Amino acid sequence: MLATVFLFNLLGRGSGDTYAVFLLPLEREFGWARSQLTSVYSMYLLVGAFIAPLAGTLFDRCGPRMTYSGGLLCLAAAFFLASSLGNLWEFYLFVGVTIGVGVGLVGMVPASALLTRWYRARLSTAIGIAFSAAGMGGLIFVPLAQGLIGLYDWRITYRILALLLLAAVPFALFAIPWKSFVLGLQDSVSARHARHPGEGWSVRSAMRTRLYWALVQVFFFTAAAMFIVLVQAVVYFIDIGFSPIAAAAAYGITGMLSVVSVSLSGLLAERFGFRQVVSASFAGTATGVLVLLALSYQASAALLALFVLVFGLCMGVRGPIISAIATRQFAGPRVATIYGTIYSANAIGAAFGSLLGGVLHDLTGGYRTGFALSVCAVAMAVAPFWTVSALRNFR
Repeated sequence: MLATVFLFNLLGRGSGDTYAVFLLPLEREFGWARSQLTSVYSMYLLVGAFIAPLAGTLFDRCGPRMTYSGGLLCLAAAFFLASSLGNLWEFYLFVGVTIGVGVGLVGMVPASALLTRWYRARLSTAIGIAFSAAGMGGLIFVPLAQGLIGLYDWRITYRILALLLLAAVPFALFAIPWKSFVLGLQDSVSARHARHPGEGWSVRSAMRTRLYWALVQVFFFTAAAMFIVLVQAVVYFIDIGFSPIAAAAAYGITGMLSVVSVSLSGLLAERFGFRQVVSASFAGTATGVLVLLALSYQASAALLALFVLVFGLCMGVRGPIISAIATRQFAGPRVATIYGTIYSANAIGAAFGSLLGGVLHDLTGGYRTGFALSVCAVAMAVAPFWTVSALRNFR
């Protein structure tokens, strides 16, 4: 079951993240401003924010078969349509909106709801492994898309990715034993909490707790800090003198390292404490952003390698931990819907950071202001783990 949710999350996030390597080809062909291009990605992330609670509700009411199959069909259709588009509004509609819906339906909201049915003592570890699919997706899909663009062009690349996603639809419809996945284990988190007051959690009652809003703050500012940097990372590396393949490879290796750290994040949090692991990862993220700032003064391979190592080992560590806290605290029959509303803060923060990074580039002609704001967002993200008692002392 864990392998299944890992695979679908990999397909969704990996294909969605390929937009980073389409920025330059689209800019060259259509002459659109960087802020216009990054705003398409912001739209994709923003739609993901609004679809997250709906994905949770769809999962709770209709089950995973419809949720995952519908998401894959949305993604395949979006990539097919994107290959023939020529107007900016069309990219907003199909790359922004439709891909956002698809990624939301195959992402961490349904995955977390399934995992709570199967894991109890190791829920944080299981969620960490599922979250690591995002980094693995970047490692596979981003260099793949960059290579295909180099061999063919961006339109053919979109079609190839569409065929790959379409091939996964029958697998989701017919090959997965979804009924047994939904039933879970007798001693799962869902079953355990069904005998306790947690069964009564609703979105409204969850929103009355300080812990809920602390998780929202962490998710929002974490995503904002990361996506100010990530969306333009490939283009930034090219702008300062690295080759397109080297830039895409650096992006992909960063994702590969995040696979390792995200997979281990739950295990580390269970052993050393949630606050300690999260704080250490935020310190590493801030260090990575400062290395990016140094690269703007001296573009050396050594600094690029340092960024990839430090940033990659900390990227995504917070997601599994926040998800584990949310699903444990609010476990019950409506856990997917509640978690979806919390997860939407992550997508809204990512959309905000993505758009802000593009706007600041156009206004300042560079990336340094964006890097400075990214470090400030990191400080806002880590604060609740030190100031909110329910989160500071969570076990």
